[in-house]
Amino acid sequence: MKGTERLARPWEAVGLTGEEYGRIVEILGREPNRVELGMFGVMWSEHCSYKSSRVYLRLLPTAGERVLLGPGENAGLLDLGGGYACAVRIESHNHPSAIEPYQGAATGVGGILRDVFALGARPVALLNSLWFGPLEEARTRYLLDGVVRGIADYGNSVGVPTVGGEVHFGPGYDANPLVNVMCVGVLEPGRRPVRGRAEGPGNPVFLVGNKTGRDGIHGASLLASQEFSSSPEEMRPAVQVGDPFVEKLLLEACLELSATDALVGMNDLGAAGITSAAAETASRAGTGMEIVLDRVPLREEGMDPYEILLSESQERMLVIARAGREEEVRRIFARWGLEAREIGRVTEDGLLRVFFRGERVAEVPVEALTRGSPAYERPARRPERLDKLRGWRLDSLPEPDPEEMEGILRRLISSPSGGSRSWVYTQYDYMVRTSTVLGPGGDAAVIRIRGTNKMLALSVDGNGRYGYLDPRAAGALVVAEGARNVSAVGAEPIGMVDGLNFASPERPEVMGEFRLCLEGMEEACRVLGIPVVGGNVSFYNETLGRGIPPTPVVGMVGLLEGRRPLGAGFRHPGDLVVLLGPFFDPRDPWQGLGGSLYLALRGVEPGGAPPRLDLHGERAVQGTVREAAARGLLSSAHDLSEGGLGLALAECCFLGARGAEGCEVEIPGEDLSLLASDRIRLDALLFGEAPSRFLVSLPPERLPLLERLCGERGVPCTVIGRVVPGVFRVVAGGKLLWEAEVAGWRSLWEGAWAKALE
Repeated sequence: MKGTERLARPWEAVGLTGEEYGRIVEILGREPNRVELGMFGVMWSEHCSYKSSRVYLRLLPTAGERVLLGPGENAGLLDLGGGYACAVRIESHNHPSAIEPYQGAATGVGGILRDVFALGARPVALLNSLWFGPLEEARTRYLLDGVVRGIADYGNSVGVPTVGGEVHFGPGYDANPLVNVMCVGVLEPGRRPVRGRAEGPGNPVFLVGNKTGRDGIHGASLLASQEFSSSPEEMRPAVQVGDPFVEKLLLEACLELSATDALVGMNDLGAAGITSAAAETASRAGTGMEIVLDRVPLREEGMDPYEILLSESQERMLVIARAGREEEVRRIFARWGLEAREIGRVTEDGLLRVFFRGERVAEVPVEALTRGSPAYERPARRPERLDKLRGWRLDSLPEPDPEEMEGILRRLISSPSGGSRSWVYTQYDYMVRTSTVLGPGGDAAVIRIRGTNKMLALSVDGNGRYGYLDPRAAGALVVAEGARNVSAVGAEPIGMVDGLNFASPERPEVMGEFRLCLEGMEEACRVLGIPVVGGNVSFYNETLGRGIPPTPVVGMVGLLEGRRPLGAGFRHPGDLVVLLGPFFDPRDPWQGLGGSLYLALRGVEPGGAPPRLDLHGERAVQGTVREAAARGLLSSAHDLSEGGLGLALAECCFLGARGAEGCEVEIPGEDLSLLASDRIRLDALLFGEAPSRFLVSLPPERLPLLERLCGERGVPCTVIGRVVPGVFRVVAGGKLLWEAEVAGWRSLWEGAWAKALE
């Protein structure tokens, strides 16, 4: 576009449409000046306003007996009993990480930490969900290295353990990696939750923490709310730069202040900087605010009002204090080596007024910036590919011979997608603060709440292959898997947050995918009784018209009280190995192979449908595992998901206790020909990803009690083997499929990433 054309359309420079600009003129009764237009640009961006998703997000259930704060605050808050509460939040930093992976991921961690301690809760755990292109590509390796180092360096420096997560690879993410970060905090008895509200006209407004620079300007409106139309590297100046050591000081100072009644409200300065923090806190309280930009501490010379208001410099917090307590606020932050600068005051007229060098540079109604932002019910169409994919028939895929099964499993455990993620999580300090009971590598991480018998079970899960085949099924399946993971350690799922990653909402098929996904999530949440207390929508994960597959991610929180969590690995030689849930779903024409890791390993183009999910059966089997754990019946439990039964058995061996690192298993069926006559494929039995299943181990004398419990709940219970030392042996239909020394196979599994990154 020529310069004269851009001047004629100033709204385009801030990511707005002509219609939106006309609406702004109507609201103000005049043309906005440059500063005001910039404020509307960031606040009406997709990233800040959720203008394409709000109409559908209302589908999700957000209430429950443990919900203290739901969506709309800095973080959700769940009641843990005994005066304790859990704060939880998930955010994406996809676009910044595609441009500058180290700082993009690091500042994603910093932002999610501030969301939690802005509530007055101490952060106790971080988790992440990472999605990249094929690992063979040089750019994927560059992005992977930068993202993992950014997460590790920031979290380790602040002193918050990164206890869990997931890493996936697929061709849909080569240009648009996904970096979703989850943080969990604990609010102790006697500590009130701090709301992000600017209450009390006349109360002073402070800016605390780091100084303000030019980094991150328009990060929300142009970086996170549009597709990439050029090389990501050209957009590097829009990425923020983090300082975890200042973050640690800010964390401690804010928690100290939140213990006093000098604090009225607090809000993180993330996307849209001062503009967003001021407008959102005033909007929640129904007030207004005056800001004097001359008082904002700057780290660069010559910054103008536009830059100061829109800067997304990190490690900053907006604090609303009680009038007359200003010196107390300053003393607390000074004690931590930070400056608390009073930059304004709360007003009662509902306007956000901004002054600079004695002049009023902006005057905008708060509600116009926040609740008055446009909400679109964009055209939504079911993608045509879904019907085409369902035309794929499983019998078009040749079934491997039984002799090939050992080689398939070896390839699976030695691949980056099926191997251990220890290359990633050993870079994280997951034991800092010494409250980690179960760290990365199992179904869910478990964090002890000191001074109590309570523990939090945490997981983060997603599946883009399922999203590509059927977004509605994927939405339900990812909720079920998150709940299954925390149930596997014996915890009750009590709440969740969602990270919804999609391509451009301006394409009707993308909005069709989004709507279907939320419908699936809503049904699963309702049947499983899990409220959604917060989340994040990331649209425009698209480069030059090529978008990511629909990728819903769920962060699940579970509560465990009065007993130790179950691990995934076998513990005692002689224990029985039992499959809870169906071996095979005859109603699933793709036998659990649709969208499976097994098909991806074989290089098969995605087709069919994801595994069929019976939500009532899922609820029954999860409840059974939790009840069996509570009665002390089980030695271990592990959910079946990616890689199916074969990979789950291998992981139970690899994660097993010394002397219990193996198993002998027999797949039910008299011979392989009978399996074939029932049209049950052996590769589907071994590697199909049918949900609602657990592998558990227990002493033989406890089996009758488990069978009785399963019978009461209508849950299939099948003894398939026994824990033995050192050997992994599987027989089907009287034919040996594989017999291997666990130690050798574990070396393949543990070294999968090192080999792939050679």
